[in-house]
Amino acid sequence: MAQQPHYSKWLRYYWDFCQKYAHAPTARQSFPAFREKLCSKQQSAAQCQQAEAALSLYYEMVGAAPARDRQPPAEGGAPPCAAAKGAPQEARASSPAGLTLTDPALTSSSTSPQLPPGKKTAPSARAPQPSPASSRHDRETPGMRAAQRQRSVPARVADRPRAAAGAPGTGVSWVAVYERLKTAILVRHYSPKTFQAYRTWTRKLQTFTHSKDPQLVSMADVRDFLSFLAVERHMAASSQNQAFNALLFLFRHVLKKEFGQLEGVVRAKRRRYILVVLSREEVDRVLGQLEYPYDMVATLLYGCGLRLCECLQLRVQDVNLAMGVMTVHDGKGQKDRTVPLPQVMIPELTAQLERVQQVHQDDVARGFAGTFLPGALADKYPRAATEFGWQWLFPAKALTLVAATQEYRRYHVHETQVQKALKQAVGRSQLPKRASAHTLRHSFASHLLQANYDIRTIQELLGHSDVKTTMMYTHTVRSVTLKEAKSPLDL
Repeated sequence: MAQQPHYSKWLRYYWDFCQKYAHAPTARQSFPAFREKLCSKQQSAAQCQQAEAALSLYYEMVGAAPARDRQPPAEGGAPPCAAAKGAPQEARASSPAGLTLTDPALTSSSTSPQLPPGKKTAPSARAPQPSPASSRHDRETPGMRAAQRQRSVPARVADRPRAAAGAPGTGVSWVAVYERLKTAILVRHYSPKTFQAYRTWTRKLQTFTHSKDPQLVSMADVRDFLSFLAVERHMAASSQNQAFNALLFLFRHVLKKEFGQLEGVVRAKRRRYILVVLSREEVDRVLGQLEYPYDMVATLLYGCGLRLCECLQLRVQDVNLAMGVMTVHDGKGQKDRTVPLPQVMIPELTAQLERVQQVHQDDVARGFAGTFLPGALADKYPRAATEFGWQWLFPAKALTLVAATQEYRRYHVHETQVQKALKQAVGRSQLPKRASAHTLRHSFASHLLQANYDIRTIQELLGHSDVKTTMMYTHTVRSVTLKEAKSPLDL
């Protein structure tokens, strides 16, 4: 029992590895690849032995087939990772807590030309420390929990034929599927977040079918999967619709199959959601709790109705102080728009541009390679990266080392830093509302609507493609229109 927390930790790492690298978690053939990953992370011989013992016990419990390509342990009982014994002590000591099992080829940083390597890769698969309250869950392996979930599914879902672990046609690698999915996303210039979401749902479908041969995945598997999400997982309607769209894209553009009709799929009804909106006093309280530069970012979110990514990706040339407007490039849906600058922010923005210019001059003096440019603009204009107009309005504090070229470039403030600062500010303000960065954008639209601004004007300021999307803000403010019918001649 003393090894139970360690065994649970290695099992979580192993499942995360299998999901990210498209391996069958119940097949022993997946362990050699996992062992190679441990070696590349400079795990010690004792840690590799412990991981092998944990997974051997897991394979016995799920009844996995014996591995044919399993390598025998090295002489003396040590696994092949024993060569990492000579690695630096600090690297070995930090590995178990920060074990990262992420394929750089499948991360969003490879799909967005603006992202420096490692900026938006998936977080390290850090397993939480087991607590006494979670001892029962630690004793349960993922296979046991999956079996228990399968027993709890209603008969209309559980009784349908489903590929079991070890069945013919299962345990097939889906690496080629993920590569084709990434290519299909890049060709259509979809957002990196779209690729992340579609890849996640593809991985969930792969796990649900026990890594069934992609060419054998049928509409029956999709029906069972969507019904599984609705009946057992109790997924929200928006999540179910996202899964539906992801699998539709997978079938049409990756597997080259006709999606067909989904009859008999259990799907939740979408309900109307009332957005969280702050009053002007509450907005001022939150902004007063923020420090530079997060106070300026939050002020622009509310003052211009920007999305968080749109605000952080602003460049110096996007701010036109003379005309009093700001240009938003490549917003949601690759759309551009202009928004009016708040007049009260003109002095602050002027001071911010002076700070950015000073930082840029220091970077040029040190010989930095420049900022990150969108698309292939760096190839077309090699000197644009070092020009002042292309610098970020909110640059990061430190330079980023690009591993491929060994050059230092400057990225903008990361969105997670702003989100964390806003969450702390909301907590210090003691607001009884669940507010975030997007709440400031909702407040912008609601306050304009409350001031009797035209709904079409608000639609253009927000960058919505359809006015129906903007109409959701009519439910966030109290109506002040006259309800009594009267002739215009009597007004």
